[in-house]
Amino acid sequence: MDHQEVLALFDRQMRRDSRSETPSTHMEWDGPVLRHVGGRKDWNAVVWSELDEDGADAAIAAQVRFFAGLGVEFEWKLYGHDRPADLGERLLAAGFAAEERETLMVGAVGDMRLSTELPDGVRLERVTDAAGVELMARASERAFGENADWLRHRVLKQLAEEPENAHPFVVLAGDEPVSSARMDVYPGTDFVGLWGGGTAPEWRGKGIYRALVAERARIAADLGYRYLQVDATDQSRPILSRLGFAALSTTTPYLMAAPGN
Repeated sequence: MDHQEVLALFDRQMRRDSRSETPSTHMEWDGPVLRHVGGRKDWNAVVWSELDEDGADAAIAAQVRFFAGLGVEFEWKLYGHDRPADLGERLLAAGFAAEERETLMVGAVGDMRLSTELPDGVRLERVTDAAGVELMARASERAFGENADWLRHRVLKQLAEEPENAHPFVVLAGDEPVSSARMDVYPGTDFVGLWGGGTAPEWRGKGIYRALVAERARIAADLGYRYLQVDATDQSRPILSRLGFAALSTTTPYLMAAPGN
């Protein structure tokens, strides 16, 4: 896999030419900035920009005004190779808060070295209804220690509006949810996105994360996709490296709170 070639393909297909997540959200250009726009519970974000040092601050200010007018929080999804080089510093100066930096990792589906073996008494299930979404959200809350209402909203909306593009999973030990993950497919591109994958602390190191990656990779291959994409934490990056993923860049969410928050 040619890393620079695949990164350029990712930038073009998954950022510059990206489509909205659901039929009730939309993409729109504002000069050199492409943004994803939805309602208060949707993901609102800047996903691509073509900025230079002279125009960056004005473009940032324009996006802050726009989303403030909608009354929503939004994210500027910054990648390590974006320009200008000091864009992150400019976002901080404009009032954004930086979250944890992650690593953009991509694996060629045909090169994956995967196993779906799970511990005894543990099973992986596809989520197809509200009861499954609740189990999935509970697993996420156990894994990350944070409220997962956003996940409930997102997956329920995907299942209602685009079930063919939603591939959510929960891992159960008996009847207890211990891990969850999802895969988003992007028709017309070469990529699928792997999201989540958090596992309850007492169940880590038992092959569950690997099995979730393997199941999603199998589906991606059956659907004809070439690449798996992950925004990897420091915890998941070594596992993904062993499975055949390569680090292509970094990504950092810069968040701007909704007015009044």
